[in-house]
Amino acid sequence: MTGTMLAAVFRDIEQMDIEERPIPDCPAGGLLVRVAACGICGGDVRNFHNGLKGGVKNQIMGHEIAGEVVETGGTRFSVGERVALAPDVSCGECYYCRRGLVNLCLSHKMLGTHYPGGFAQYIALPREILQRGFVETIPAGMSNQHAAFAETAAAVIACQQRNQVSLGDSVVIIGDGPVGCLHIETARARGASKIFMLGRGRLELAKAFEPDLLLDNADTEAVTAEVLAKTNGIGADIVICAVPVAAVQQQAVEMVRKRGTVVIYGGVPKSRETTKLNSNLIHYNEITVTGAFSYPATGLSDALDAIHNQKIHTEKYIHACVALPDIADGMKLVETGAAMKVMVEPWKEV
Repeated sequence: MTGTMLAAVFRDIEQMDIEERPIPDCPAGGLLVRVAACGICGGDVRNFHNGLKGGVKNQIMGHEIAGEVVETGGTRFSVGERVALAPDVSCGECYYCRRGLVNLCLSHKMLGTHYPGGFAQYIALPREILQRGFVETIPAGMSNQHAAFAETAAAVIACQQRNQVSLGDSVVIIGDGPVGCLHIETARARGASKIFMLGRGRLELAKAFEPDLLLDNADTEAVTAEVLAKTNGIGADIVICAVPVAAVQQQAVEMVRKRGTVVIYGGVPKSRETTKLNSNLIHYNEITVTGAFSYPATGLSDALDAIHNQKIHTEKYIHACVALPDIADGMKLVETGAAMKVMVEPWKEV
C-alpha cells in the first residue's frame, strides 16, 4: 500500500510529535493493520515522562490495539478481518519460553517500544509477532474500542487464575484505577464473596463497579483496622496491590490472613522500587508474597472471551476518546484520574 499516514512519535522524555510518515510495507509472513483504536495505558504515561525501556527514542508508542487487516503477507489472517493485538513478543527459545512461560521470556520485546506501536493510522506486524506475539480475531459484534481494552484485562485475569481466587474468597484490592476495577469484576466472576477496594483519586468512578466496601486509603492504619473488622479479625484471603506505590505493600501484609496471599501487581517507579515488609508477619503467619506480570499465551484470547461473555463490562471503563493530535490531552486525563480509560482513534478528526 502506498501513501502516508499520521503517527504520534515519541522523540524523547516529554517530547511527542504528530508527523506524517509513509505507510509501512506489509512484511513477508506478516500483516499490515489499519488501526481503529489504541488504549492509553498508565505505562504509556510513565514512559512519556521517564523514557522508554533501553533509552529507545523516535518510536511510535501504544500497545493496546484493535484494527483491520488491509494487507497480508501470506498468513492465517485475511484482508478485512478485525484483530486485537497485545504487546509482548517472546523469543521462543530461552529457558522460560521452552517451559511455556512466555511472559517471563529473557529476551522479551514489546510493541510500542521495540516495534512501532498503535499510536498511528497503520501498524506493520512482522512474521515473528504472528509466531511469538499476540494477534487474535475480534469476536463478531464486539466494538474495536472494547477489543483494544482486552489487553488491559488479560493480565488481571491471568493474575487471578494463577493465584486461584475462588468461590467464597475475601479479596482486597488496593488501587482504584482501571486495573483495580478490573480486579473487582474478575474476582466477582470467579466467585469471591467479599470484595473490598481501597483507593485515593478515583473512588467516585470506582463506585460503578459496586465493591462490597469502598474506602479512602488516606489513613492506612484506620483502613487496615476496618478491613480486619469486616473479616472478623482474620484478614483477607488475598490482597492485590494494583497501584504503583511500594508503601501499600506493607499495608497489604498487615491486612491479609494467616496463610493468605499478597500480590504485587504492576511495577513501581525505579527511583522508588524498594519496599519494606514485616518479615515476622510473613514468617509467623506463613504469608505468601508474589508478583504478577503479563499473561500466558492464551491471555489475550481469554480476555476477549470474558468481554464477549459480559464477565467484564468494558463500557464502564472507557470514558473518553481522542484523535492522534490530542494524545497529550488524553494522557493528561489518565494521569489526573479524570477518566478511567482513554482510547486513541487515529482516524478520528480533531
